[in-house]
Amino acid sequence: MRFLVGLSRFVAIALLLALLGVLVLWWMWGRDLPSVTDLDVLEVSGQTRVYDRQNTLIGTLTPSLGGSGGTNRNLLKLGQISPWLQKAAVTSEDRRFYEHHGVDYIGIARGLIKGLLQNDLEGGSSITQQVVKNTLLSDLQSARTAERKFKEAVLAFQLDRNYDKDRILNAYLNIIYWGDGGRDDIVGAGTAAQAYFGKSAANLNLAESVYLTTLIPAPNSRYKAFAAYRPLMKDLLGRMVEDGRVTQAEAEAAWKTPIYPAGWRIGWNADGTLRSAVLENTDRLQQNMNALEAAQGTGRFAYQYYLQAVEKELLPIIGRRALYGGGKIVTGMSVAAQQSAEQASLDAKLPDGATLGIALVSPANGEVLALVGQKLTGGRPSDWDNAIQARRQVGSSIKPLLYTLALETGWKQSDTVLDSPLVGTSYQPQNYDGRWTGRYVTMRYALDHSLNLPTVRIAQELGVQNFEAKLRQLGLTPPPEAGLSLSIGTLEASPLQMAAAYAPFANGGLYYAPSLVRSVEDARGQVLYTRPNPTPKRVWDPQTAWLGLDMIRGVVNDLTEYQGGLATRAQIGGRQVGGKTGTTNDIKDLWFAGVTPTVSGAVWVGKQEGGALPGWAYSGEIPTPVWQQAVDGALAGQPAQSFREPGGITYRVIRQVDMAFRTAQADDEPTARDGTGNSGSSFFRRRPATAPETVQPASQTVTQPESVPPAPEPTQDLPLTPEVQDIPSTPVTDGNEVAPPEALPQALPDVPPEGGSEVPAQPEPLPEISPSDPPVPPLNDNPPSD
Repeated sequence: MRFLVGLSRFVAIALLLALLGVLVLWWMWGRDLPSVTDLDVLEVSGQTRVYDRQNTLIGTLTPSLGGSGGTNRNLLKLGQISPWLQKAAVTSEDRRFYEHHGVDYIGIARGLIKGLLQNDLEGGSSITQQVVKNTLLSDLQSARTAERKFKEAVLAFQLDRNYDKDRILNAYLNIIYWGDGGRDDIVGAGTAAQAYFGKSAANLNLAESVYLTTLIPAPNSRYKAFAAYRPLMKDLLGRMVEDGRVTQAEAEAAWKTPIYPAGWRIGWNADGTLRSAVLENTDRLQQNMNALEAAQGTGRFAYQYYLQAVEKELLPIIGRRALYGGGKIVTGMSVAAQQSAEQASLDAKLPDGATLGIALVSPANGEVLALVGQKLTGGRPSDWDNAIQARRQVGSSIKPLLYTLALETGWKQSDTVLDSPLVGTSYQPQNYDGRWTGRYVTMRYALDHSLNLPTVRIAQELGVQNFEAKLRQLGLTPPPEAGLSLSIGTLEASPLQMAAAYAPFANGGLYYAPSLVRSVEDARGQVLYTRPNPTPKRVWDPQTAWLGLDMIRGVVNDLTEYQGGLATRAQIGGRQVGGKTGTTNDIKDLWFAGVTPTVSGAVWVGKQEGGALPGWAYSGEIPTPVWQQAVDGALAGQPAQSFREPGGITYRVIRQVDMAFRTAQADDEPTARDGTGNSGSSFFRRRPATAPETVQPASQTVTQPESVPPAPEPTQDLPLTPEVQDIPSTPVTDGNEVAPPEALPQALPDVPPEGGSEVPAQPEPLPEISPSDPPVPPLNDNPPSD
């Protein structure tokens, strides 16, 4: 009797401790579980229709389910999957699937014993748990932890209570990883049937279904050893007979049925044994998947990146169930712009191993007109979207934002800035060609030629913190402690961010956060979401925005390509265009960002994994033509429009360049600046071209300005531009690796400036040196060191 009492107490204490343990685990891990209702997407895949701004159908949204790192967007209904495959999977992976309530306690006990004996907590997972692991807990699937097992069990129980077994099995067969096909992972029954047997999942026979099921635990190794794993098929057929899922006769017939997995040459005996099995071509798996793509047409990949971005924008707003539950989504896409951007990506001539990202937005309200996230080839592109996901250093494409900040604070385009190395600082950037003039050049000239030294001096005088604050207003995130290097491009951004940051040049100084979706209705027509009216944030006053626009229009138009113009290839016949190129250290990233009156856009080119591009890669020759083609096509058929000039603007020809000014400043004498805050009121101010005696290694990475190809050899002797003619040049290095220098133009421009002036838009001539000027140091022809 005492024994029974003691036993009952022991059991009660054990149960109490177990309950307390469960409560502790729930407090630790069970309070932030995802909702199992997200798996409703399996019933409604492909039913949500997406429309452009003109109410034209552009596609449907199809949910994706991931398994072992892969993704399947070709989700099948259970009726589209062979019943033989369904039965084989249940017998092989979860024989008590139809009896348990989401968790197979016998399997768990077996898994715990295995964990204690072999330090392996894998095993014992039911089909329901595997669905949870690969969908709702996909971020934890690689963690072999008690936390994941606990969460799997709780969610599996909830899933089993909310959904019938057929739907759970259907989800499982859509997420299972069936191997590495080469370019693409083999995920889901539909892809597996096509890859291994070149047929639909519905047409798999029993023998093929059993073969595919035996691959599931280790598809890559088992596929390559057909003979070694052939006995597993017989074992699985025997267990299916035991479970009553097939008859003995069906099992025997399946064993004798010849099968020919892709890439294998197999000889069969009548009794189901092998005469020979030789793996001849593993590429057949990918070839079979390619054949399916070809049959479906590459048009199904059209607009992929825009549709993906719509999903990302809406998921946190309306949730997966509403997003994929049918209905209608109206976006701000311009089909003309999207098609043009995709064609520009297809046509883009990029260095080997390079890819790209393209984003176009409307300056009128920030709506995204087009997105392309990769270099398109006609096949299925990668899901990674460089247009919105990538963050790359922007190089000199950031400079117009700094120059416009200077204009906002009262500077003028005609103000001059010293083109000379910094003094008294360890940070020693260089101009692209390693040369400097020691003279004062206008802001317009400095931006046209993308000179680093004047740019850094502008930032030095304005204050880096002020520039950082302006960048944040423009939707950009400056890196911490970037210092003066921020002014020449150490900021990282996506093409979409840069397109939005440039848009205020075209709309009078208003920043709109980019948006894609206008409205969402459910399948019954009830409105689920309506985008609030876009709310602009004023970042420039109208006159400042116009002055900045005038400067970037100069970058595109002041110099011809022959004269070394950085962005001449952005010109669009009959259209007004402004923009700026950008290149980063070691030519890792090439950019062009620019505007027209109705489109603002940016293009990035680089290697997906990072790394240098060839030395011949120039931002004016690679991303700029891509931008030009994309925007030209987006505007095709539309009447030419002009930028809207605000009141209070006047023009003056300064140093033979037509420049815009605030009317109140138009006749003010230009101010000469050296970055220290000391300024003069004359063009003719000049400082000695001397470098610091001692240069300490810089503590910051120097981002290289955009590169331009060397100007072609002239057919006749032409004078050098006054800015570089017989000018001493003392290279200054900072000990960091610096890419090849940007050549200053070697010929006078011969095109009229904007505004109709007949005066050639050539760089401003410098004044004669007065007798009181300090002596010019001798020319130093030593190249900059790396």
